[in-house]
Amino acid sequence: MKRLLVLCCCLCIAVAGCSKEKSAATGVGVKEKSAAPAISVISMDNQQLTLASLKGNVVLLNFWATWCPPCREEIPSMMKLNSFMVGKPFKMVCVSVDEGGKKAVEDFFKNSGFSLPAYVDPSGQAARSYGITGVPETFVIDKNGIVAKRVIGGLDWSSPEVVSFLEGLMK
Repeated sequence: MKRLLVLCCCLCIAVAGCSKEKSAATGVGVKEKSAAPAISVISMDNQQLTLASLKGNVVLLNFWATWCPPCREEIPSMMKLNSFMVGKPFKMVCVSVDEGGKKAVEDFFKNSGFSLPAYVDPSGQAARSYGITGVPETFVIDKNGIVAKRVIGGLDWSSPEVVSFLEGLMK
């Protein structure tokens, strides 16, 4: 009986992604086909990035955390996708919701060998603006600043279907 309870708990976590009450928003969240909220985040080298500065590009805006198993699982496919999209009108923006901020992200990348275009959101305003319910949660924003897709949970971002969808948005 105890094993069954543990298995059920693990399945719920895997299916739902990771959430932290503190980082979850109270709102419904940004809906598909709506204007992407303006946000500002900070890069690992302390440069400010605004979503408005990326207009004209398809943007994959991913909210994640180093402590989240589904987030960790999707990172290799995100790295492949980002490499494949070099030279195309595409930008990946991975916003960490880690309470440890920049240091937590840098330590994670150093220890894991992973690398993503990572940003931090010290005030939590970006996550609140998008109404995220947990991590990973991703918003695909078209070149005109409209949310084309909202993905709750992990995904194989390097799959042919995803690449085709993103390339279609670039036209």
